[in-house]
Amino acid sequence: MENIFKSNVLWSQIDANMHLRHSAYADFAAQARVELLNQCGLDYKTFSSLKIGPILFREELIYFREVGLNESISIETFVTKSNADMSRWSFTQHMYRSDGVKAATIHVDGAWMDVVKRKLTVLPEEFIQRLNELPKSEDFQQV
Repeated sequence: MENIFKSNVLWSQIDANMHLRHSAYADFAAQARVELLNQCGLDYKTFSSLKIGPILFREELIYFREVGLNESISIETFVTKSNADMSRWSFTQHMYRSDGVKAATIHVDGAWMDVVKRKLTVLPEEFIQRLNELPKSEDFQQV
């Protein structure tokens, strides 16, 4: 499964300091996670039909280096922690500039929510199996 997302920085993502604005790092990381979920069969239509969606409890961004306009970035995503049914999970993502320098690390903790009942839930078994195949970090913990 491909766990590397690639994109380019747009003009609209640049701040007054002429580098990637802080919230754009989170936007790129979210898109990388969405594309990884798509590979597991969890696209927008599937989430809509299941009436389930991902939610975050925590999102932490650690910035290391600036990223500039039109720069190519890549984001590598790993599962760092989950329970057996993948109802709770944590991802770590590393953003790299085109020169290979790490620009940021993003940590998120999340779960699945039934969007009708507004309560936490579990995905159907077929998706749990696919999510368990996602790339895991070297320090992965099953809790």
